[in-house]
Amino acid sequence: MNLRHAEGQDLPRIVDIYNSSIASRRSTADTEVVTMESRLQWFRKHHPESRPLLVYEQETEIVGWISFEDFYGRPAYRHTAELSIYIAPENQGKQLGKRLLRAAEEMAPELGLHTLVGYVFAHNTPSMRLLHAHGFQEWGRLPDVAKMDGRNYSLCIMGKRL
Repeated sequence: MNLRHAEGQDLPRIVDIYNSSIASRRSTADTEVVTMESRLQWFRKHHPESRPLLVYEQETEIVGWISFEDFYGRPAYRHTAELSIYIAPENQGKQLGKRLLRAAEEMAPELGLHTLVGYVFAHNTPSMRLLHAHGFQEWGRLPDVAKMDGRNYSLCIMGKRL
């Protein structure tokens, strides 16, 4: 596994992978593709020593990424981070999410993290299954908070105390 910190030249591929998830309505509440420009501020908020953005490469191609982000933006929550994992469609179902999640859990202590959370649509069965398999529990559910294509979707708050 070649997992490394994202660099500026990786942003186009990170955005491509993210955009490829939009149509399924399983992984993001974005309903239209995002641009590199719209993701620059998000990209710049990541710092290797505290809130990394990591890319997973196979050979020389980025096939997935994982990000750690501040949870709720208040100082008392500094030991908690929100995780996001995105895998290129052609590489899904190959255990990459499992590897990325395991790597994130291993990195968490050196980042000063005690708790990891993820926001997952309740109908996103693969992601829910992955998190449950790694000991995450459903800490909350926001029923029908997202509306896409005329349908309502619930959001689960998944968490794990390390």
